[in-house]
Amino acid sequence: QLQASGGGLVQSGGSLRLSCACSEYISAINRMAWYRQAPGKQRELVAQITKDGNIDYADFVKGRFIISRDNFKNTISLQMNSLKPEDTAVYYCNAFQWYTDYWGQGTQVTVSS
Repeated sequence: QLQASGGGLVQSGGSLRLSCACSEYISAINRMAWYRQAPGKQRELVAQITKDGNIDYADFVKGRFIISRDNFKNTISLQMNSLKPEDTAVYYCNAFQWYTDYWGQGTQVTVSS
């Protein structure tokens, strides 16, 4: 089970931090990630972190967002800085294990101009 939190309304240029609590030991999960879906658009990968600590970002968030993992708390976080109106979306926490995707319920992020 994945529980995301931390979304909200922020002005352009502001910051938000999303957190995702996992009911399993995330140190054993192959990959955890954040996705987002804006109205009328497909869900897209924002950032991912593997069990080995490898991190990748979508080009549109590089230099602005930071994904991190806390194995002791079984949480992942997404620090979002320099937010833009186009970052407005529902953000979803994702876990990929044994060829299966698991999804959290999503948290709304709205960036006003």
